[in-house]
Amino acid sequence: MVTVRYYAGARAAAGVAEETVPATTLAELVTELEARRGTGLAKVLAAASYLVDGLACHDRFAALPADATVDILPPFAGG
Repeated sequence: MVTVRYYAGARAAAGVAEETVPATTLAELVTELEARRGTGLAKVLAAASYLVDGLACHDRFAALPADATVDILPPFAGG
């Protein structure tokens, strides 16, 4: 099981701040989250950055550690 924490627009799109999801890869996690939460979150996930146990993860097919925490960070604007 993976703990997913949502931030900013991802939290708004998901409707929850955190949840636990069964997944072995980031790709599997994204597919599960899209199925659970719908197209609003799917749009955010397509542009989001992911941290796995605090480290940036760019390989969606790498194995997730058991009991990992995945932070979902949507693009931020600012100046």
